[in-house]
Amino acid sequence: MPVIQAEIPAKMDLTDNARLVLARRYLKKDDRGELLEAAEDMFRRVASNIAQAELVWGDAHDMHVAEEQFYGVMARLEFLPNSPTLMNAGRRLQQLAACFVLPVPDDIEKIFDAIKYAAIIHKSGGGTGFSFSRIRPSGDLVESSRGKASGPISFMKVFNYATGAISQGGFRRGANMAILRCDHPDVELFCRAKAVEGELDNFNISVGCTHAFMEAVKAGTDFDLVNPHNGRILRRVPARQIWETMAVQAHAGGDPGAIFLDRINADNPTPRLGPIECTNPCGEQPLLPYEACNLGSVNLVKMVRGGAVDWDYLRAVVRLAVRFLDNCIQQSHYPLPQITDMVHGNRKIGLGVMGFADLLILLGVPYNSAKALDVAGEIMAFIRAEADRASADLATERGPFPNIHGSIYDRPESPAYRNACRTTVAPTGTLSILAACSSGIEPIFALAMERHVLDGARLFEVHPLFEQVARRHGFWRPDLVEQIAAAPSLAQVPGVPADVAPLFVTAHEVDAKWHVHVQAAFQKHVDNAVSKTVNLPHDARPEDVAEIFRMAYETGCKGITVFRDRCRTHQVLVRVAEPAKEVESAPGACNRPDACSRF
Repeated sequence: MPVIQAEIPAKMDLTDNARLVLARRYLKKDDRGELLEAAEDMFRRVASNIAQAELVWGDAHDMHVAEEQFYGVMARLEFLPNSPTLMNAGRRLQQLAACFVLPVPDDIEKIFDAIKYAAIIHKSGGGTGFSFSRIRPSGDLVESSRGKASGPISFMKVFNYATGAISQGGFRRGANMAILRCDHPDVELFCRAKAVEGELDNFNISVGCTHAFMEAVKAGTDFDLVNPHNGRILRRVPARQIWETMAVQAHAGGDPGAIFLDRINADNPTPRLGPIECTNPCGEQPLLPYEACNLGSVNLVKMVRGGAVDWDYLRAVVRLAVRFLDNCIQQSHYPLPQITDMVHGNRKIGLGVMGFADLLILLGVPYNSAKALDVAGEIMAFIRAEADRASADLATERGPFPNIHGSIYDRPESPAYRNACRTTVAPTGTLSILAACSSGIEPIFALAMERHVLDGARLFEVHPLFEQVARRHGFWRPDLVEQIAAAPSLAQVPGVPADVAPLFVTAHEVDAKWHVHVQAAFQKHVDNAVSKTVNLPHDARPEDVAEIFRMAYETGCKGITVFRDRCRTHQVLVRVAEPAKEVESAPGACNRPDACSRF
């Protein structure tokens, strides 16, 4: 049992915004909506519940030690699990996973089974991903009725409507991912499915791109579109025609993204169980049908001591977090027996990070620099190695994941792992509010901003590290926030030292190539995937989007999302000096503006 020797605070150091989010979304309430617990009570509830898993392999002493360790690491805001764990652990639902994937076969009864299953998952607080690639294309003959098939997009609308009718345990709206393969005959219709703002508003959509498709785009050759019902080639089209449709639509509204299916399946740990066809709503968690995953994130800000990363402390937090997440699998009540079987067979977890941009500031490294890529690679390689060691130790203590036989680890030279996957980088939208740090691996959005969440609530935020640096360097003044909000960049604010301004570069000041390079630097050391949004200026062109997609593929990313400034009217984050009609994009909440602040 990993033990961290650190003080546990009697009262948590939380910002006003964090306490507001907790009160609105996480804390227990009575029938009248009155709070029944404080933040400390919630974390104690979660720690106590997750520690109970220790009784399966140990005794009451082990459980007590685990509870204190779990509470401490959360109370100090060093590690936080995904939102459903905070909401549901120790409560009636007891559903602790954030990410689910459900199959959608080409069968009307099973399609509506999937809609029902999704509703059950959303009610429990989870998000769902679906591949619609197996549904026959629109206009295809339906032999049983002699009618014409309506195609995958018509069914997506039914899924979307059902999601809108479900409130996730009273906490939040549901979120979905829809993926359609690049060789499906309806792929261009799919790319345009969200062209009208408000359509499919409970979905993110991504085209599932194969190596063959990407090579055809590069070569400028035609590409086969195949009817999934019978395997016949329906027609051939220029691959670049599909590619350009993807880029034009993503430029117009942020969808579709690109998911690189062959890249994902190269890392599929259990290929004998079938190919991975889909991810969770924000794209960071590829999963098999009926799989679910528990996510958690290390707050990198808390890993800095004296201007440097405390590697020993980070090691201890990572090892404790892996144990926590494995315990979550044991404690969670999954909403379907098929999911329980798949989860307990593979025991996937996803440990990632938040506060990366803040870490760089503390280390004196600009986000858009080669040094930042070095930091990204070094810290994620370390986390991956320690997570792997922790999972291997758990396999010795508790046994490896049951489906290890026939997996990529079923060979003499490979360690046995407790968990088929260990690392993921999630967007950490609301978790980063609780931890008062930057979201996931995104650059800071702005030094002064409003965040629109929680049924219209507006949270005002000033970047805390900036104020600390400004006071330490002696240039803080009462009107500084107003000047920052009104200026195009910090470098243009009078009195800000030239060596300080580059550290606080914001999302729209970071060139797109650096967004992609940062994602790729993390992806090299993550066995699942990475959630990241590439922010583009309003005057970016569709060709710029296409270049980002190409660059993401060539640098080894498993997926990519872009968002062009002001391409949609509803955003999550806004700069305080801008009118509501010109709000900014939302890199910090999740990949897309319409499924934000999820996990």
